[in-house]
Amino acid sequence: MPKLSFLVVALMGAMALAGCSKGGSASTDDMHMGDPAAKIKVVEYASASCSHCARFNNEVMPDFKKKYIDTGKAYYTLKEFLTPPNELAAAGFLTARCAGKDKYFNVLDAIYHAQAEIFQTGDMRGVLLRIAQGTGMTEKQFDACITDEKALKALNDRVDAGMKADKITGTPTFIVNGKTIASGEVSLSQLDTAIADASK
Repeated sequence: MPKLSFLVVALMGAMALAGCSKGGSASTDDMHMGDPAAKIKVVEYASASCSHCARFNNEVMPDFKKKYIDTGKAYYTLKEFLTPPNELAAAGFLTARCAGKDKYFNVLDAIYHAQAEIFQTGDMRGVLLRIAQGTGMTEKQFDACITDEKALKALNDRVDAGMKADKITGTPTFIVNGKTIASGEVSLSQLDTAIADASK
């Protein structure tokens, strides 16, 4: 099978961003969960290639979602960011978007759970293709998805906007009601404290 398109590598390689380490305003292009009317707005800048983001997703997000999003207490916004390897982050986000808004978070969750496999085997394309096919995408659709120049430009623009608006340099970075509260390894207790403070 051919490797991930050179187009993705070339476009993403042009972005010299910080790694998955320490380092919002919502957009209609961002992805959301929860009740938009909730008083607590939680924004996470995340990268599909970030190991800290994967740990948060796999270990903390289930409890956070149950406690705050599912109960209507918080409106969660995910803002896409790119960290090395940028081509994995970009292809992951594009794949999730191509699967459709209703499947976006499920696909991203699958990518985070498969992240270790991707790093261990080096088979980025094969693993992402498997995840895409699990949503009903064909290989042809997947290849078209990750080489969509317009979608890649839109992703780059979103990342650039985040860097400028919220001074984001790494992932994950969390913003609660407009205040940046944590970056890097983030626990549920940290978010509990920030949300409690914002609720006062």
